[in-house]
Amino acid sequence: MENQTGDLDIILFEGLKVTPQSSIPAFILLLLIYFFIMVSNIGLVVLISTERSLHQPMYLLFCNMSINDAFGASAIIPRILSDAFTPISERSINYIDCVVQAFASHFHAGTSHTVLMIMAFDRYVAICNPLRYATIMTLRVVVRLSAGAWLAAFISVAILMGLSIRLSRCRRVIVNPFCDNASLFKLSCESLLYNHIYGLGSAVVILGSSMCSVTLTYLRIALVCLTGRNKTLNSKALQTCGTHLAVYVIMLTMSFTPMIIHRRPEWADSGKVASILFFVIPPLMNPVIYGLQCKELRLKIFSVFHRNRVKDGKSFHK
Repeated sequence: MENQTGDLDIILFEGLKVTPQSSIPAFILLLLIYFFIMVSNIGLVVLISTERSLHQPMYLLFCNMSINDAFGASAIIPRILSDAFTPISERSINYIDCVVQAFASHFHAGTSHTVLMIMAFDRYVAICNPLRYATIMTLRVVVRLSAGAWLAAFISVAILMGLSIRLSRCRRVIVNPFCDNASLFKLSCESLLYNHIYGLGSAVVILGSSMCSVTLTYLRIALVCLTGRNKTLNSKALQTCGTHLAVYVIMLTMSFTPMIIHRRPEWADSGKVASILFFVIPPLMNPVIYGLQCKELRLKIFSVFHRNRVKDGKSFHK
């Protein structure tokens, strides 16, 4: 698909290249994945909100992650599903809609890092300073940390997008499977120096602070657990931290994929599926990992299913 001049407010959108034979299986698979993402993440938020015993800092922070995962998946997957049966030559998106999707995708990515950073801080306080945990991680502190995580990502992405939408456009074709900042500024023929400087700088700050804080936090936690005498408590702490680290590693791995693909044009076609994995794999795996690994959460999920089964059985007998 070549760049064309004309109405620059209508962006030609390649999306995923799927053969007619595989369109229906791909659509059904992605639809089922999206359905599971929404049900599991929203269900987790509802469960934590309604169960008073789960009104603890760690679980309230889970809500941040689940809400962000549902938001991120909803920003990308529905659009891909809607284009599944549309020929590539007929796929298009309004420029404003593309900007909104780009903002949402970067906001989701930034919030993923900031939320996991405050979750690491929560585990650090719980394990390294357990006697003061209740006084440090109060509801007010949790709300402030959560608001700060979302606000920091919002401001960072707002500046990022502002630098892109100020540019004039001379192209109208996006080869990426979804709109993002790099796709937007590539539509311009102007100098992209400021965009590259701020984009690279913000990525270094977010990824660097995320990786450093999580690494230092868990090294400290590991040291406390290894030198501690309570083996049962240490085992539980390591299990909880291992769950968090698994989620973080998955998210971090998926974060680098779009960045690498944008810098290697020859990988554009083969890397399209890989570039959307950040919005599919972490939102898909996070509720499963936390639901199965956190004992209190797992027991509550099983108890809810058990209550519903008992109610259904009583209704059947009536």
